[in-house]
Amino acid sequence: MILTKTLLPLLLLFIVFTGCSKNDDEYNKPAMYWYSKIIESVSNGNLEKADNYYSSLQGEHIGSPLLREATLILAVAHMYYEEYLLSEHFLDEYVKRYANANEKEYSEFLEIKAKYMALPNPRRDQALIDEAIESAKSFKLKYPNSVYYPIVDTMLTRLYMARAALNETIASLYDRIDKPKSAKYYRDVQPQPWIKWDEIDRANTPWYREWFEGDGSASWYGFLIPDTRSVVSRNSIQSDDNSTNDGEK
Repeated sequence: MILTKTLLPLLLLFIVFTGCSKNDDEYNKPAMYWYSKIIESVSNGNLEKADNYYSSLQGEHIGSPLLREATLILAVAHMYYEEYLLSEHFLDEYVKRYANANEKEYSEFLEIKAKYMALPNPRRDQALIDEAIESAKSFKLKYPNSVYYPIVDTMLTRLYMARAALNETIASLYDRIDKPKSAKYYRDVQPQPWIKWDEIDRANTPWYREWFEGDGSASWYGFLIPDTRSVVSRNSIQSDDNSTNDGEK
């Protein structure tokens, strides 16, 4: 019993010091060590570990020329694994800190592509749609002769259609709760007259999402939505309520 009480604290101290010494081995390493760890982790598909090694490289060797390559590698790797927002983060870092004049065009194109690819369900992120549209418009003005111009223009057109579809979904919701002026407000938001909307079919919603989200025009839970402006949108036109009340009188 006495032997056990003596050995137990010693065992705990051994575990603590062993763990600390193991962690110490992962500090104060050369830049090439962290860079090789990033490459190894990316090759194995472990991007979370690669990001951690990148933080170590950046923290211990902020002036290392290897940071430039590591930033672009992680940007491309995250895009490959469809982690588009993380890809955009590294691309933004690359453009701000490392890209020269010739590389900025391609890097900014990849940023727009990352925003665009991050929108598989446009009805869920209005702010990201608007941000992607502004980035694409800026690119077209900045690089009118770019080889990526037609691709950006195509993405921009689809983003306009995605925003219009989102606005139509919101307008349809206002129609269902008898707020015609609010519905008109959303249908009039930047309608893009050059697009022939009657020739565009609404995107099909997968059955497993349609059960919960509806098809964009109606939802099974529509009867649960209260007839109040605050639940729908802060842009709801208040005069809708007044006109309804006047009609009832």
